[in-house]
Amino acid sequence: MAEKVLVKGNEAIAEAAIQAGCRYFFGYPITPQTEISAYMAKRMPKIGGVFLQAESEVSAANMVYGAAGAGARVMTSSSSPGISLKAEAISYMAGADLPCVVINVVRAGPGLGGIQPAQSDYFQATKGHGHGDYRLIVLAPSSVQEIVDMTAEAFDLADIYRTPVMILADGMLGQMMEPVVFEKKESKRVIPEKTWATTGTEMKREHNVINSLYIEPNTLEKLVLERYERYKRIEETECKYEAYKTEDAEFILTGYGSVARICKNAVDALREQGIKAGLIRPITLWPFPSDAYINETKNAKAILTVEMSMGQMVEDVKLSVNGKVPVHFFGRTGGNIPYPNEVIEAVKKIIGGDK
Repeated sequence: MAEKVLVKGNEAIAEAAIQAGCRYFFGYPITPQTEISAYMAKRMPKIGGVFLQAESEVSAANMVYGAAGAGARVMTSSSSPGISLKAEAISYMAGADLPCVVINVVRAGPGLGGIQPAQSDYFQATKGHGHGDYRLIVLAPSSVQEIVDMTAEAFDLADIYRTPVMILADGMLGQMMEPVVFEKKESKRVIPEKTWATTGTEMKREHNVINSLYIEPNTLEKLVLERYERYKRIEETECKYEAYKTEDAEFILTGYGSVARICKNAVDALREQGIKAGLIRPITLWPFPSDAYINETKNAKAILTVEMSMGQMVEDVKLSVNGKVPVHFFGRTGGNIPYPNEVIEAVKKIIGGDK
């Protein structure tokens, strides 16, 4: 068993990516994720990899396009405004069926906002991000250990489904330090050979072309429909969530990422007060684990969605329950973090009928 080491979330992302085979990183500094770039700048030259600080987020994302097209495991990272600037290139990569990993360590917005943690990029991450008909696989860790594990998983998912994969963290996860295990695990997944990559023909095959421009409408429609068949397989096989004390729960809290940890504390405290509370934590934000909100809420009188935003995930929760259970919302924004006692008070208001 590998030893535990104390490491900051951002640095854990970088090391986990390297151990997953990432050898190309293109980025641009922005708080609160700059330590990812700093770590890659130190480590990549020592392992024969490439680190490049581009002149802008736009340039960095297009460099990812080039490396992904050549079949490399490649990653970029940023925080909210920087991810917005990468949106065009991410859409191009989705349109060219290129695997890559994108890290978003979310900060408060809109605009430049503030450098404090937030979850207000949920819409951006899960509803398509850039232009066109496409989706991203979106993973939401709630601890530094999960950051390590999900980073490795993200590269595998990207290669299997030939799609960009986003890890949606936040400034709190990126900056906190926790003990983690970096344990090399053999993937149980079958990673397909990248026969499509532009690696040179050696005069043994036809040229591979990486492209997202299709002038003929029927050709483009066929490709988009084929891509959505792939998305359907992702929805059927890759949904993940955690259910905590939901078996007899009458009041369900739901939150993702670092907020789920706050909710778990609130659940324990509510249980001590005789209130049957439970937690549903989405781990994949897309595909969204809609079935969890049917399977884990059989005794529920109400659901409370808790977010560091004005309520972006709450829409997906409401769609999932389809009116069968009342859905309420409690959130903090602007970089504020909800406290367990605030969540507890919100549950008690629901119980007391104070809407």
